Parts: sequence; C-alpha cells; structure tokens
Amino acid sequence: MVVDRVSDSFNPRRRHQDVQQAQQTIYDFLLDIVKDWSAEDVLEEFKGLFLQHHETVSANTIPALYAILFSNNEREFHNTLKRSCYILINNWEVAREYGAIRGLIQLFADPTIRKLSISPTIKRLRQWLQSFVDSDDFQDLKLFVANRFNNEDPNWSKRYTAYLLAPQYIDTSNPLEQREAARALSQRLRDKFKFDLAMYTAHFQKVPAQHRRDNPTMLGDSALRVIRSLVAKRGMFSHRNLARIFHEQTRGLSYASYKNSLIEYLLFSAIKTDFVVTLENKLREKLDKLYVKFNQNPLDPSLALLTSNRVIDYLMTEDAETPSTLFSLLLTNGRPLTLAIVLLKLILISPNSHPYLDARIADLIRYYEQFPREECQWIINFLEIYGVTLAICGSDVQYNLVQVQQDTTESNAETASLDEYRIFSQMMKELHWAPLNHSSVDVTDTRA
Repeated sequence: MVVDRVSDSFNPRRRHQDVQQAQQTIYDFLLDIVKDWSAEDVLEEFKGLFLQHHETVSANTIPALYAILFSNNEREFHNTLKRSCYILINNWEVAREYGAIRGLIQLFADPTIRKLSISPTIKRLRQWLQSFVDSDDFQDLKLFVANRFNNEDPNWSKRYTAYLLAPQYIDTSNPLEQREAARALSQRLRDKFKFDLAMYTAHFQKVPAQHRRDNPTMLGDSALRVIRSLVAKRGMFSHRNLARIFHEQTRGLSYASYKNSLIEYLLFSAIKTDFVVTLENKLREKLDKLYVKFNQNPLDPSLALLTSNRVIDYLMTEDAETPSTLFSLLLTNGRPLTLAIVLLKLILISPNSHPYLDARIADLIRYYEQFPREECQWIINFLEIYGVTLAICGSDVQYNLVQVQQDTTESNAETASLDEYRIFSQMMKELHWAPLNHSSVDVTDTRA
C-alpha cells in the first residue's frame, strides 16, 4: 500500500490534477471575497497570499499555493497568478473600483519580492514573482491603469490603450477573465471617446472658449473639419449604405469576381489621382495572388472573412511587427483619412474583422513606440483620424450637418463650403462607461 502511494505521488497525471485542484481552490476563494469584501481587504488578502506568504482567512489557500510551488512548474504558478489578477480586475471593472485595480498593480512593487530567503520554498516563490513582474503578461496588466493616470507616463502610446488591449482579448489561450476584462476596458475607453467627441463638437462655439469642452483628439480644431467631411457623406452613398449594396451585389459571385468588386468598393468615390491609381494597382496585385485555387468557387463567409483580414495585413502590417509597404505609402503621402475610410469600409462589410484590425493597429503602435514622440507624429495623426472616423460612424452617436446661412439660394447652396455648417450630434443610447442612468443624451448643435 505504501509503495502504491509513493508511485502515485510521482504520477504526472495525478500531479497535474493536484495542481488544477489547488488552482481552483485559490480562484474560488478570490471570487468569494471580491464580491463580499471591501477592495482594501481583498488587496491585503492577495498580498498576504502571494507576496508576503502570510496566513490568510481561508485555511485552504496556503496549502493550495504550496501544492503549486512543490510541483516545481513555474508556468503553472505564472498562470495561477495571472488568472487570479484578472478575476479581481474583472470584478472591480464591473463595480467601477478603478482605484483597487491600480492598487493591485502597485502591489507588485513590494520590495519583499526582491528579498533573499534561506527557505527554499520562499526563495522559489520570490524568484517566480520576479519573473512574472518582468514578463509581458505583467505589462498587459499595467494597461488597465495606463489610461487612467496619464500624467504618470509620458509615453505617447499609452493614449491608445483601447487598441493595445486587443491582442489580449483575441488570444484564446488567455484566461477567460483576462479576455473579458480587456474587452470591457477597451469598449469603455472607446465609448468615453465617442461621448467626449460628441460633447466637444456640440459645445465648440456655443460657449466661450474658456468654458468649452476639452478636445478629446490631438488634432486641434482640424478635428472638426474631419468630422464635417465624414458627416457630409450621407444618403445613397453613405458608407453603411454602400456596404449594404456591396453585400447584395456580390452575393453568388465567384471568388475571383468578388476580389475585383472588393477593390472597386474600397476605392469607390475616391478621386482618381495618380496616388489612388497606384494604391489600386498595388492592391490588385496582392489580391490577384490571394487564394487563387478558390477563384472559380462561389464566395463563402469564411473566405470573405479571410480576404478582409488579408487586406488589413496589406494595409497595416504583413508580419505583425513592422509597417507594410502600403501603410508607409499611404501615410508618407499624407493620406491618413483615405486609409481610415478604407479600413472603415472593410469592417462595415466584415464586422468580425474588427478585432483583427485592432490587433494589427496594436502591432504598429508597439513598433513605433520605440521612437521619440516627435518622430511619430504622422502615425499619431493617423490614429487620431481613424479614431474620429470610427466614432462618427458609430451606431450610438448620430451626427448631422445643418447649414446656418438663412439667405443661401438654391443655386449657391450646392457649392457652399462645409465651414458654413453646424454639427448636430445626438446620443442614441447610454454609453457603457457613463455614470448616469440616462437612456439618451441630446447634445445641442453648434457652429463648427
């Protein structure tokens, strides 16, 4: 019987089961206390368990942590700590305990982690904690506070946390809690930007300059020109209507015909300058070589999604690390709005490509953040214009132009400058981040 027990303790399957059970014990404990305890008490308990190795309220958590340490599997400890953090973050996000999230990240600056110990178990624990703090996973955790305390980090890329979170929530190997928390924060940041942009445009000239809403973009007042040009695109040739027409007209086409139609759709209404012709030719070269074995097959949804994702690669980054040739071509020629609109058109016909696009934008931000801010102004300009483009075309904010000149005749109204129009914006539903329980917010119009 003793022999059986000894052999069983060295059984890899049994050891894995023991680690899984120990992990679940810790997860269940954290889920219980985060719902019932104050954030301060939860942080103290987390600190005592993982960082200072004190006794905790639960008699089972310390033995569970020992079981993970004794398994001598750093990867499993890493995963346990990571998922534990996201269990707390996810619950605090819902409860809007943002200070607690910040406090959780700050715990890992505890000098205890760096102290030496003669205990082999404590020594292993602290070495693994140091490894976690130095990992990419901990950098992902820090994104949950980066955008709320901007004055603490001068890095320009932190402004685009909504995109930088995308790789976390599209990676199916991440814990569910991490993916949910990343998606929720990303959406909250986007919704807040939409709301701030609507309020800024609404109050721009209605109130004195010193009382105006802050401009949520880094475009200055030129943001209003971008908005006017986007809002002016209405009626039959609105981007959403064109996407609907494209879907109807490409139904039943062969894949080869679909690719040709896709290029025409993406560049429809673009003035045929030499630059646009060059862009069209380069896109056609790429698509002509794409999935050629399916050229004669009828288009199916999976192939359409893959094609949209490949076009995103061509326009953004083809290796998920460095800018593509077309991306550099578009931005160095001063065409950020052209690129933003093409990307918008893509996600309107392929909504499932939106997370993929966000992840590619995150790749580019990571690439450019190694350079000084002054060398990145053109990528920053694109990110701002792209953000405005998505906000204007979002379903929860309706923008309209109203001409303010009362004596404009019908003949010269057709050639009136967009500067003669006010922007009228209206919230169509409550934003996720909004602290007030209003079903709608009517934002007054203003001269823009």
